[in-house]
Amino acid sequence: MSILVNRHSRVIVQGFTGKEATFHAEKCLVYGTNIVGGVTPGKGGQIHLDRPVYDTVKQAVAETEADVSMIFVPPGFAGDAIMEAAGAGIKIIVCITEGIPVNDVMLAKKYVQKQGARLIGPNCPGIITSDEAKIGIMPGFVFRKGPVGLISKSGTLTYEMANQVVNVGLGISTAVGIGGDPIIGSTFVDLLELFQRDEETEAVVIIGEIGGDLEILAAEFIKHDFHKPVVAFIAGQTAPPGKRMGHAGAIIAGSKGTALEKMTALKNAGVLVVESPAQVGEKIFEILKQH
Repeated sequence: MSILVNRHSRVIVQGFTGKEATFHAEKCLVYGTNIVGGVTPGKGGQIHLDRPVYDTVKQAVAETEADVSMIFVPPGFAGDAIMEAAGAGIKIIVCITEGIPVNDVMLAKKYVQKQGARLIGPNCPGIITSDEAKIGIMPGFVFRKGPVGLISKSGTLTYEMANQVVNVGLGISTAVGIGGDPIIGSTFVDLLELFQRDEETEAVVIIGEIGGDLEILAAEFIKHDFHKPVVAFIAGQTAPPGKRMGHAGAIIAGSKGTALEKMTALKNAGVLVVESPAQVGEKIFEILKQH
C-alpha cells in the first residue's frame, strides 16, 4: 500500500520540454514512474522523451487519462498551471516550482480544493512511493519499500531520513515533501490522515522546521486522532527570531513558530522528538521493534 501515488498513477509533466522538467522527468521514467505525456503550450503534437506533448492539460487528460501532474513551470505562470491541472480533472498536483507569488498560491489552493483535487507543494521535492513511482526531484536510489511514512518540509532532510530508515533495515511506504513556503497545498495533518488509513504504514516520521503553526496543528491531531507511532525532528533550533532561515516560511514571528514551541507540543502529544536528525533511524527502529 501507499498514499497519493503508485505504479498505476498516470502522470503528465507541465512544462515538459523545459530543461529542468526534462532532466527530472528522465529520472522519474528510469525509476519506473508511469509518465504518459506532457504539456508545453505551442509544442503540441511533438514527441519528447518518447512521450506525446500537448498544448493544454485538458487535451492531455482526454488523450492519456492522466490523474497526476508534476509541474515545472516558471514562478509567474505556475499558479495558472496548478489551476489548469485541477480544472482539467487532475486529482494529484505536485508543484516543484519555487518563488511563486503568495497571492497566486492562495488563489490556486482555493481553486484546487473547490475542484476536489490535492496540491502538494509548491517549492517541494515531490512524492515518492518506494519502488513504484517518483514524482519530483528526490534521488530514487535512497528509497526502499517498507512500513514507515515520511512527511517533511525539507527536501534534503527527506533524503537523509529515508536513508537512515533504510539503513536500519526498514523502509519507506511513501515520502512526501510538503514544501517550505508560507502557503502550501497539503499540510502534516492532511497527510497524517492518509497514513492513518494506510494499513501498511506502521509508523511515521515528521520533519518540521521553525515558522508557522503546521507542526502545532499536527501535534493536536496526533494527540487525539492518530494512532500510530511518530518520530519527529524540528530544524532551526538555534535560529534567531525575526530572521528567515532558508525557506520562505521559516521565520519566527515574536514567540510563535519557535523550534522549542513545536518540540514541546509534539512531546505533549506523545511523539518521540529527537534533538538531532542523526537519531531518527535508530529511534524509529526501536519504536517498531517494541510494537
